[in-house]
Amino acid sequence: MQGAGHRIAITGYGVVATCGIGKQNFWKGLLGPGLSGSHTVEIENWDATPYYAGPKEMRRADRCEQYAIAAAQEALDQSGDLPYDRSRIGTIFGTGIGGLRTLEGQVEVRVAKGKERVSPFLVPMMMSNAPGAAISMRYGFQGPSETICTACAAATHALGYAARQIAWGRCDAVLSGGAESAATITAVAGFENMTALSTTMVSKPFDATRDGFVFGEGAAVFVLERLDLAVKRGAKIYGEILGAGSNADAHHITAPSPGGVGAIACMKLALEDAGLNADQIKQVNAHGTSTPLNDAAEAHAVEAVFGSNNPPMTSIKGVTGHPLGAAGALEAAAVLLSFEHKLIPPTANTTVIASEMKVDIVTGKARAWTPGPTISNNFGFGGHNGSIIIAPFVN
Repeated sequence: MQGAGHRIAITGYGVVATCGIGKQNFWKGLLGPGLSGSHTVEIENWDATPYYAGPKEMRRADRCEQYAIAAAQEALDQSGDLPYDRSRIGTIFGTGIGGLRTLEGQVEVRVAKGKERVSPFLVPMMMSNAPGAAISMRYGFQGPSETICTACAAATHALGYAARQIAWGRCDAVLSGGAESAATITAVAGFENMTALSTTMVSKPFDATRDGFVFGEGAAVFVLERLDLAVKRGAKIYGEILGAGSNADAHHITAPSPGGVGAIACMKLALEDAGLNADQIKQVNAHGTSTPLNDAAEAHAVEAVFGSNNPPMTSIKGVTGHPLGAAGALEAAAVLLSFEHKLIPPTANTTVIASEMKVDIVTGKARAWTPGPTISNNFGFGGHNGSIIIAPFVN
């Protein structure tokens, strides 16, 4: 982060997604067919037993937390032991909703069986801060442990704030990312009744016929580390966080500001933070939810910021669905995998780009590229905007 102090390396990351568990399975899923035929996509046959000491401990964790623990384990297995004072390792996490599955299930228990049967673990299981807290407790990380809850921008905001903790010298390493598992019957009904979900049950970001999103879930967790310390200990470096931006539309609780003016300002903040010009960005990983208003605003914003540079842009939500507060984490993982494989995954299900969108959407099949600085965007209900710039590591 330009002028802020220390550089920030990513030395491990783990993924739990509907299209694949583990980062390489996730990559295979991103190259596969898109979603269709349902308002939701969830992880089938999820088994949390490998990540817990026994069934009792596992049952006391909402699925949102289970996903976070599984992704954190993969990330830390890659990074190896972090040889730092535990008070200088933080946990900065993001979620949009938290343990909604537990809450809805216990409401059903109370109605059917009475308040005496409500679980005493309801509160710690439904807390939005539970996933990050669980990671810090499991590994004994005693640095700042904070949860950011800014709807669909939460994970991107968490990664940006975590990076600053290192850049400012307050932490030597931070576990960061996001998790979500909130596709309950009531939540789906709420999104459906506000006409946010696709009526055709197909997620097709930026397509001329897009009509809403498919509700997803998942988690991704990253080990961020002071770059010079990571190099000193011989850690493998998967990428570097160069900068991040955050601002508010201050316009409407669900709709983006007209013309994407908030998104434009947010991307410019991230570029300024990274010390980059717009023509240095080589890929845009879009928020791209497949909703009419949001996709149009984002496409206009990208055109306004990058102009004739027109970097290739993709959205992974045609495969993953929209995992709300976990979106930015899964998309950051997709960016790192695009560095590794030198391919930009296609925007699944998208065939005809809306005529008013003057952006270069990757469709059909993965596109070969020379990896370079990539901006990843997320825009959440409440007018929350987040952008983060990740680049391949150059010594």
